Amino acid sequence: MSEFPVWILFLALALGTFALRYSFIYFFGKVDMPDWLRNALKFVPASVLAALVAPALTYPNGVLDISLNNIHLLAGIGGAIVAWRTKNVLWTIIVGMLLFWLLQAL
Repeated sequence: MSEFPVWILFLALALGTFALRYSFIYFFGKVDMPDWLRNALKFVPASVLAALVAPALTYPNGVLDISLNNIHLLAGIGGAIVAWRTKNVLWTIIVGMLLFWLLQAL
């Protein structure tokens, strides 16, 4: 296969992805949504973050591990407590990483 059709495919996929994402941004301001839907959409970023982080903490080696031997989970819980108490992202990252490194060294 020559390089020309591959680059056309890449360009078509990029334009399709852009069009799909832009359509949501464009129509979000044009379409009147019910208040319940607008309020529900506020929780999407937090739920996506939880869906990404939870498996990394509970399945560190591809197997469910909810024990005191799971340093990923312990550091995540420590970071979550700091986030809850301080509401500061920087402190959450610092404490979570320090806990992880400390538990890893032990």
